[in-house]
Amino acid sequence: MASQQFHGTTPPPQEAWQTDTALGHEELGLLNRYWNAANYLTVAQIYLQENVLLHEPLRPGHIKPRLLGHWGTSPGLSLIYVHLNRLIRRTAAKVLFVAGPGHGGPAVVANLYLEGSYSEIYPAVSQDAAGLRRLVRQFSTPGGIPSHVGPATPGSIHEGGELGYSLAHATGTVMDNPDLLVACVVGDGEAETGPLAASWKAPAFLNPARDGAVLPILHLNGYKISGPTVLGRQSDEQVSALLAAHGWDPVVVSGADPAAVHRQLAMALDYAFARIRRFQDSARNHGASEPARWPAIILRTPKGWTGPGIVDGIHVEGTFRSHQVPLSGVRENPEHLALLESWLRSYKPEALFDDDGRLLPELAALAPAGSLRMGVGPWAHGSTVKPLPLRPLEDYALEIGVPGATKHETTRPLGEMLRDIYLDTAQDPRFRLFSPDETNSNRLGAVFEATERCLMEPVLAGDDHLSPDGRVMEVLSEHLCQGWLEGYVLTGRHGLFATYEAFAMVSASMTVQHAKWLQHARELPWRNPVPSLNILLTSTCWRNDHNGFSHQGPGLIDTVLSLSGSVIRVYLPPDSNTLLATAEHVLQSKDYVNLVVVDKQEHPQYLPLEEARRHAAAGASTWRWAGNEQQGSSSGPDIVMACAGDVPTEEALAAAWLLQRHVPGLTVRVVNVMDALVLPPPDVHPHGLSEAAFEELFTQDTHVIVAWHGYARTVHQLLHGRRNPGRFHVRGYNEQGTTTTPFDMVVLNRMSRYHLAVEALHRAGGQHQGAQELATYCQEMLTKHEEYVLAHLEDLPEIRDWVWSPPQQQRTDG
Repeated sequence: MASQQFHGTTPPPQEAWQTDTALGHEELGLLNRYWNAANYLTVAQIYLQENVLLHEPLRPGHIKPRLLGHWGTSPGLSLIYVHLNRLIRRTAAKVLFVAGPGHGGPAVVANLYLEGSYSEIYPAVSQDAAGLRRLVRQFSTPGGIPSHVGPATPGSIHEGGELGYSLAHATGTVMDNPDLLVACVVGDGEAETGPLAASWKAPAFLNPARDGAVLPILHLNGYKISGPTVLGRQSDEQVSALLAAHGWDPVVVSGADPAAVHRQLAMALDYAFARIRRFQDSARNHGASEPARWPAIILRTPKGWTGPGIVDGIHVEGTFRSHQVPLSGVRENPEHLALLESWLRSYKPEALFDDDGRLLPELAALAPAGSLRMGVGPWAHGSTVKPLPLRPLEDYALEIGVPGATKHETTRPLGEMLRDIYLDTAQDPRFRLFSPDETNSNRLGAVFEATERCLMEPVLAGDDHLSPDGRVMEVLSEHLCQGWLEGYVLTGRHGLFATYEAFAMVSASMTVQHAKWLQHARELPWRNPVPSLNILLTSTCWRNDHNGFSHQGPGLIDTVLSLSGSVIRVYLPPDSNTLLATAEHVLQSKDYVNLVVVDKQEHPQYLPLEEARRHAAAGASTWRWAGNEQQGSSSGPDIVMACAGDVPTEEALAAAWLLQRHVPGLTVRVVNVMDALVLPPPDVHPHGLSEAAFEELFTQDTHVIVAWHGYARTVHQLLHGRRNPGRFHVRGYNEQGTTTTPFDMVVLNRMSRYHLAVEALHRAGGQHQGAQELATYCQEMLTKHEEYVLAHLEDLPEIRDWVWSPPQQQRTDG
């Protein structure tokens, strides 16, 4: 075990731990007993189903039939929780607890139960013998609670099941939340993940003048599930140097003697809190121009501390063997049963609870009062949400003449909308844009008319819109951008994560985890709705022709569409005005993961604002101006051209234009799908169109040619359950790409206007004058394109200069 001395990279000022802040003998004894109570309830949750307070000798029938849970990290989590309670009682600080180590649930639930907040939220788990029985029986059992700190855990905004995100969530939580302190426990196994390693950069982005504070507590117990951790094997000096290099001021608390560690941790927390308040007071009185050297605590304690030392002749406490269930054969092995009873009785439950199962009064008094308890703080339960002020969309809408006849960078008006949100929340900040150094690239740069990029590091003369006071969060890590936003919205604020489409897959697993959180949180009446997680994918696969194959990947659509329909939405607005209507909706929505996919480049603009609003509300509609059906005709179209996404829409419209111009006897309908989730049946997703509405768009039996933004298989999955889905023929991205021209990308993936037109002719059936000539023309144009693009390094003039115009009823060379 490492040195037990309290030390850091520089000695804290002597007055930080004078005797009036040190633990007295009586307080030390009470804290240790409270910690024993938390440890006792943790072990009881893992093992027991009856005889919770050991009023009789332990028997096999008292043990759960399936032993699940993780002991190794739990005593450290409880130690920290107990001391945070002490800090709150001394200072009245508003503290949010984030438990990073996976499977730390039983320890956190034990502490929530002891402070009384758990029973307030779940009255059936009462603070008596009957409640204790419910508490232990529910853990990791059918109909009960999981071993993670998940949505069902009061006071939580973070689930430690997938490691790596705790410190990013904590950082986002304190942005624009000046009164909040987030105590973030980072496990040393978790510290090996990429997202957590990046998260240490938080001091460069937290401004003490306007933000709250994160107090990282790096808990080094030395082991993960079956081996040592890297930081656990490094010296205090090495780990301190790592944190110091990222801007933290670490102190080390270390030991295996509970009394010594209690004293050190109490002093460390007192010192850390005083230092945090000094930074904040100074910045709020005089401004902040450089990173604060925020305190951090490195806590070294044994893995599985206070648990069985040796089992079957093998060391357990202080090794990886204590990670999960240290005694696994309790029901079958009398020796293990005896060890378990000895372990439980070592905490002296008779000195913790009365005969009715209630925590003794002198221990109950150690918990904070009322809303200061970490289990009921309003910032964790969606109780502090204020809506965003949104100006009328008419302020940003594009004027549209002939649909498709003009081009515009689609996302630029959205940037103007976000600019005004920043302006209108300047006095009550509750909106931030998060992007990996791509705000200007994604044409959202209008926000810099209202605010700047945030950086606490030095600002140089040549820097552009950079300031400690900025509220645009740019960092070249998708994990941090999304993690910060998740913490921000889960504590009641609003935001948008804008990134290149292909690299949103870097944080795709975070999206999955957040959706799972929302899905279960919706089922809990005590959790209020929170602003949605809004992800804008731009620089999309079809227009990353200059970057090449590595930047071409629409996979996040598939990832999101596989999640629960109760919480996910996927929008593919075809132009600027539909994007504005989408943004207005998603920024006001709650409890969703909203995925918005639209490219930043110049694209044709189609719908005036009011039509865009109607189209966005419907999710899909027939664009009658783009087809040639006669109004009131009952015969229906010969072919339906459907499209979803900006580039697919342009190609589908161009194909429809070719069909009408070259084969005037063919009746063509164009349907644009903006909400991908109108396609499945309504029993699959609440946005799914009724069968009647679906057939009104796509008919009952006409073949449908679909130009789709992402992978073609996705549409077939969405259509599962619809009548006659085999009539839908989908063209989309099929992993063909390179550094090439925009049109060559759609050609390589066989989604070009020429491929779509030929497919339509093949599926329409019947004999139509001009059909064969058009098919020949399409093949000739594909050949011409291939030759031209290699020779001239750009697309054909017929492609570059094409815009929609009402098709004429004769063939031309256009």
